[in-house]
Amino acid sequence: MSDNYSKFLDVKSQLASGNGFSPLWMPDFLFDFQHSLVSWAIERGRAAIFADCGLGKTPMQLVWAENIARHTQRPVLILTPLAVAQQTEREAAKFHIDAAVSHEGAVHPNITIANYERLHYFEPSSFAGVVCDESSILKSFGGTRRKQITRFMSKMQYRLLCTATAAPNDYVELGTSAEALGELSYSDMLRRFFMYLDDKGQRRERLQQDQAEKFITADPNYYKKLAYRVAQTIGQWRLKHHAVTPFWRWVASWSRACRMPSDLGFSDDRFVLPELIERDHIIKPNTPPDGMLFTMPAFGLSEERAERRRTLEDRCDFVRQLVDHDRPAVVWCHMNDEGDKLEELIPDAAQIAGRTPDDRKIELYEAFASGDLRVLVTKPKIGGYGLNWQHCAHVVTFASHSYEQYYQSVRRCWRFGQTRPVQLDVIATEGEVRVVGNMRRKAEKADAMFVSLIREMNRATGIKRTNLYTNETELPSWLAANNSSAETVRSTAATVST
Repeated sequence: MSDNYSKFLDVKSQLASGNGFSPLWMPDFLFDFQHSLVSWAIERGRAAIFADCGLGKTPMQLVWAENIARHTQRPVLILTPLAVAQQTEREAAKFHIDAAVSHEGAVHPNITIANYERLHYFEPSSFAGVVCDESSILKSFGGTRRKQITRFMSKMQYRLLCTATAAPNDYVELGTSAEALGELSYSDMLRRFFMYLDDKGQRRERLQQDQAEKFITADPNYYKKLAYRVAQTIGQWRLKHHAVTPFWRWVASWSRACRMPSDLGFSDDRFVLPELIERDHIIKPNTPPDGMLFTMPAFGLSEERAERRRTLEDRCDFVRQLVDHDRPAVVWCHMNDEGDKLEELIPDAAQIAGRTPDDRKIELYEAFASGDLRVLVTKPKIGGYGLNWQHCAHVVTFASHSYEQYYQSVRRCWRFGQTRPVQLDVIATEGEVRVVGNMRRKAEKADAMFVSLIREMNRATGIKRTNLYTNETELPSWLAANNSSAETVRSTAATVST
């Protein structure tokens, strides 16, 4: 019983110290803002870097890992999404950093690179530190896998999270990141900064939202009115009104975020994105739904799924016409039937689906990146993390409610380092106009909240904890008049305080 309880405590415990150290090696290939971010992360020991696509998270995390390895004389593990491990290994070789990919648990003497799916092959005791690349993927894993990663990291003295989407409108991700770094747990974060809504209040709020939908066409500002309440709610938890600023300052104490170097006070001269040409295509089906004279906007996920299945042929054929050229293109779908149909209709396309074996996925990713495959068809939740496709300037995606999936799918190609204007085609049907509107609203809200996050990070370098108790002893006037007695009391107070 005692052995089992000891194991239980060991699983739940976090390594106590997270203090970092002064950087031992800062190479010249880092840009000035990268140098600043890496130095801060090394000095803190446990940190999160939320830097936009193309700002160089891979060289930053490699330099961070190299410093940890040199300081501790022990290996460091870098965890990546599928196929990104090989990309990271190539970057390490480019910068002359000793790193290697491991598939079956072999530990490289310096930096080991592995996919998240291979984590069960490794032991925490083998490493001094760990990097989670594209850490926003953590919330996409099931509860068991997420707990496995968090518990693995809890045994590391040095930890780094890197992702392009800090998702400031997604508190689930921020809570998961804080817990992985050994800050407040997700539940502690909720208790400190959020307010619990009882069932009655929650039902009443949902009822009000349902009633408001009836007047959405009459009130063009409907989404604006709902934006704050919807974005600040996680189930039955809402950010306390007086805790908005303290919450973001707390986030700023363990993370740094930037979409441009200027967010950190540096020049943007070398990081100017080319034009993004967005085109929304509303497809009118050849026939209306059964029992209807014309197509009506779909309400709810069930009706939206039915609309997508009904218009599958029309939408996929339209995509085929869009990519009928000789340039590389990536097509993002959301259903298996969409992917299968697109692969059938587009002659020189290949699909990466959930059922595709991992080795085959890596082979197709490499073929598309090298130009051997012209059109890649996949889902954002499968291939939307970490991959660099600057050679491709044409993105096609179906409408979705997920802002993060939309953002990640676009930024695989529209990223710093892209030299051509990127064409983005968003496909929807007449019944999905609300989906497109919701996606645009989320994008605007995320941009606004990211600005707030940057502002708080610039204001606060961290949460400063001070001791409210001092060694000062205030003496009453009648006692202070007697110098000898006062000196005796001061001496005694100092001794007791010590």
